Amino acid sequence: MLGYDKILRYVLYAVCLGVIALILSPGSAVWRKDEVVKVPAAATQPIKSETKPEPVIAANPPEPKIAPAPEPAIPANPPVTVPKLIVPVSGIGPQQLHDNYSDARSEGRVHNAIDIMAAQGTPVLAATDGVIRRIFYSERGGNTLYQLNSYGNMVFYYAHLDRYADGIVEGKAVKQGEVIGYVGDTGNAGAGNYHLHFAIWTVSDPKKFYNGDHINPYPLLR
Repeated sequence: MLGYDKILRYVLYAVCLGVIALILSPGSAVWRKDEVVKVPAAATQPIKSETKPEPVIAANPPEPKIAPAPEPAIPANPPVTVPKLIVPVSGIGPQQLHDNYSDARSEGRVHNAIDIMAAQGTPVLAATDGVIRRIFYSERGGNTLYQLNSYGNMVFYYAHLDRYADGIVEGKAVKQGEVIGYVGDTGNAGAGNYHLHFAIWTVSDPKKFYNGDHINPYPLLR
């Protein structure tokens, strides 16, 4: 018979073998602790939301830029052509005009204009469309008016006016036939010698409107 001590040793030995076998088993908890668990790659990809993000709106959105209107085109070298004119005194026809353009004047001057005789206060008309460039009183011309054409390269000059029409000011656009003043005898016209002194000249610079190359108005009004 085996003694009690030998039996106890066999039992402990058997228990130790069982524990060792359990530890070394591939399915044990020790092996699972260090085992790397592989997860399918598809499972690691982020899930894309089908919801579209809301647009970001600025608190103070900028005003849309609107291109300025283009300036009207003006030829670099505008034509120097005389438009169709009307006799600039109301009630006076072309047949009543006299060509005194080349008449001599004091101090060796040449007239360079025509005198259109009419009664005091007869309306003076714009000979063509244009802009009133200057109105002022001069010693020779009396009440005078300078009108520029639309290109700014031709001047129409009206002198010895009794007065200007209401509303006539520098910078005002006028139409052909519009009343701009009234026939008078101011300046050096001579008392009672009522007439309109009418002249035309071309200028290269509208700022120097007061003098240029003179044109005889007589044939242009016939």
